[in-house]
Amino acid sequence: MASTNTATHPEPGKVVEKAAQPPEMRAPAEKPVSGLFGLGDVVLRFLLFASSLVAVILLVTSKQAKLIPIPIPPYLIPRTAKFTQAPALIYYIAAVSIAGFYGIITTFVSLYALLKPGRYPRVVSNFVIFDVLLLGIVAAAVGAAGAMGYTALKGNSHVQWTKICNRYDYFCRHISASISVSLFGSIVLTLLILLSIYSLSKRIPKQTY
Repeated sequence: MASTNTATHPEPGKVVEKAAQPPEMRAPAEKPVSGLFGLGDVVLRFLLFASSLVAVILLVTSKQAKLIPIPIPPYLIPRTAKFTQAPALIYYIAAVSIAGFYGIITTFVSLYALLKPGRYPRVVSNFVIFDVLLLGIVAAAVGAAGAMGYTALKGNSHVQWTKICNRYDYFCRHISASISVSLFGSIVLTLLILLSIYSLSKRIPKQTY
């Protein structure tokens, strides 16, 4: 009987160790985010900034002046084509400029978060929201600019809109190159969203049943 009481009631002052919990009862350890994801995020955000910068430069330098024939003297008058004459291109350059500014800011923030892995998940969870919003803005701007560029290249016979790229070839080449580069930026934003979602999903603990 004495041995039984000693086993069930420990002596006063003696520290009793807690029984170790079985593995299935322990809280799952936080999975570290791979540095490869963070490095890819930094590279993609820098590519977003670079592509946006190139797209803006191409659009701003698209101005072209030409002598246009008219049926009355002096028979030739100077006319200039520039992006500020089209509201779609104004919206386009505003959206791409925002994307470039966002890209350079988030590049430094992502690089800082990469050096401090504990803050990386919170940073990525905030980034993915703004990435989705910015992708919608840039995609809409690229679509509007592309529609205007197609009209300038082909015209529209139904409403008597004449094409202008046969005269303002330099202007049209810069517009098309700018749209192509910004389309690459849209693809980069899509990859950023997928990368962020995947890296966050890797941190979700797997349930054991």
